[in-house]
Amino acid sequence: MSSTTGEDTLTHRQIMTILGGLMMAMFLAALDQTIVSTAMRTIADDLGGFSIQAWATTAFLITSTIATPLYGKLSDIYGRKPFILFAIGIFILGSVLCGIAGTIYQLAAYRAVQGIGAGGLFSLAFAIIGDIVPPRERAKYQGYFLAVFGTSSVLGPVLGGFFAGTDEILGVTGWRWIFYINVPIALAAFLVVMRVLHIPHRRQDHRIDWPGAVALIVCLVPLLTVAEQGREWGWGSGRSVLCFAIGAVGLALFLVAEWSYKDEALLPLRLFRGRTFSVASTSSFILGMAMFGGLLTLPLYLQIVKGATPTEAGLMLLPLVLGIMSGSIISGQVIARTGKYRKFPIIGSLLMVAALALFSRIGADTPLWQTMLVMALMGLGLGGNMQPVITAAQNAANPREIGVATSTVTFFRSMGGTLGAAVFLSVLFSLLPDKIKGAFTAAQTTPEFQAAARAHPDQVQAIRSAGTSGSASAFNDTSFVNRLADALSHPFKVGFSDAMSVVFLVAAGIMVVGFVVILFLPEIPLRSLSAAQQRAAEDAASGATPTGAPSTTAGAPSPAPGPSSTVGSVASPSAASGASSTAALDALPATDAVPNGAPASASPGALPAAWSASPAADASSAAPATSTSTLSGNGRPAASGDGNGSGRITDLKKAATGAHAAEGIADAHPDHAPHHAAGAHEADGQAAHGEVEPRHAR
Repeated sequence: MSSTTGEDTLTHRQIMTILGGLMMAMFLAALDQTIVSTAMRTIADDLGGFSIQAWATTAFLITSTIATPLYGKLSDIYGRKPFILFAIGIFILGSVLCGIAGTIYQLAAYRAVQGIGAGGLFSLAFAIIGDIVPPRERAKYQGYFLAVFGTSSVLGPVLGGFFAGTDEILGVTGWRWIFYINVPIALAAFLVVMRVLHIPHRRQDHRIDWPGAVALIVCLVPLLTVAEQGREWGWGSGRSVLCFAIGAVGLALFLVAEWSYKDEALLPLRLFRGRTFSVASTSSFILGMAMFGGLLTLPLYLQIVKGATPTEAGLMLLPLVLGIMSGSIISGQVIARTGKYRKFPIIGSLLMVAALALFSRIGADTPLWQTMLVMALMGLGLGGNMQPVITAAQNAANPREIGVATSTVTFFRSMGGTLGAAVFLSVLFSLLPDKIKGAFTAAQTTPEFQAAARAHPDQVQAIRSAGTSGSASAFNDTSFVNRLADALSHPFKVGFSDAMSVVFLVAAGIMVVGFVVILFLPEIPLRSLSAAQQRAAEDAASGATPTGAPSTTAGAPSPAPGPSSTVGSVASPSAASGASSTAALDALPATDAVPNGAPASASPGALPAAWSASPAADASSAAPATSTSTLSGNGRPAASGDGNGSGRITDLKKAATGAHAAEGIADAHPDHAPHHAAGAHEADGQAAHGEVEPRHAR
């Protein structure tokens, strides 16, 4: 498989090389979350800040979440490469600073620096794949990213436990290597991306929505802070109420700024007029709540109820990882072959509902192998849900707004995860005292408990003080459970399992809502060109010259001059700058988005199918397609009866602009001829299926 961008031809090997650099960068950001959380207690004890350790996590969360939409918008304007390199560089700087932190406050500040880089690593990696890989092929490449997430969820606790448990390595405190290990991997990712990532980009002259960015910060900082700290402060406390109020004011200001800036907004509100984008964003938010909220309790269950160490708990999550990888690989391969994506998030949501419902049935005495089977089911649901939704959003977006579309979906998923974690942990710890008290009371009548109580009266007193105190703060340290006799610790484990069951039931209920939402996702034919190819075609049609593309890609010879060089590739934008727009259009590939894989004409002068087919939804407003019986003197189709094809550009722009107007995603600029017409059906959920036959020039 090859992807063409301007004069570049990216082979599968070149795509995999770029993908390798992106995967290394994403691996760092994903690993950093799990590896630090495992070792945080050791780090906090060493820095003397155990009671305020949560701020190190909160600071990272706030900056990474805020940075995500900023990276998406700015990279659409100025190009991906400088921002992905900036994100990696900032992440390296933050890692080095975290490694030399002397207090918990310094660590929190340096983690905030790390978060600025991590926010770009997540969103830009998916956007770059959207630039270089066509939507139909994209799912199978994005599956590699899910494998990165899954691998990091297993390796994180293992490495975190290893470094936290080691006093010194090469004369440096063991936990500091959690941050130092990022540096060589990030440097390798930086060099790979800098060397191989060359995406042609035409800078767009836009105002930067600074008011929207400031308003977003005013909105998110207090809301994310109270989401992380509200359980300790109390949800009705003065600090929590103040955070809610400031967040609400920030949200109102953000909406006003986005409405005022319109197409130049940080998050253009018109994007939500398209059904694909609104469904993808909403379902991602719900998926984030159910996924992060539910999965947060699994490691706690494995460590508290099953007595596993953090390292062992990470290894026990391997079935979940394998399920994610299997689901993403299967969905990616099928989407690439069939061009159909809608069924996978629907099936994935059903599997997640089933898995969460089964998790709610797990008790203290449930065999571990049964829990692992449910983990695998959950992984399959996640693997079939996450990437097809992003692919759908990218496919429906204007090729010049891939960054905004990708970062917005990622942003909503992150916000859903943050809210889910706050809600579900609050539910868990609010239920724990009563659940443990009830289990403790029921167990007192059993002979096993009575015998153990007579043998260990001190342990009975410890579990009573924790289980009957009525306060969640009594469970800040649960390590005492591992020191209890089995008969005495069992009521505590039963109470925790019962509280956990309620959390999973709530998560299952939320995921049912997500399943209903995903049913409204329309099936739009996946385009056969990458976003960079579409932008290059538009630039060629308008005579503009994108920047950032080398004259020749290593291993990919430039096409020989002559008529045949335009077959299957996009003409050089630089060469088109002095040519007529008609010549540039004639150079476009003849195999653009063809509904349901219908064959397109391979003749050099043929139009892309998405342009030559007049969408049904816009049949009244779009210009009629060029008839095969109307040919100019040179054998090319003429438009408007002028005999030489000079009027075709205007007609094509009208058709393409009408397609985007129905979708509500792209601008209807006079000089902007978007390269797909699928959006014509997107507004009302209809796709250009096989009944829309492409008309070929020859």
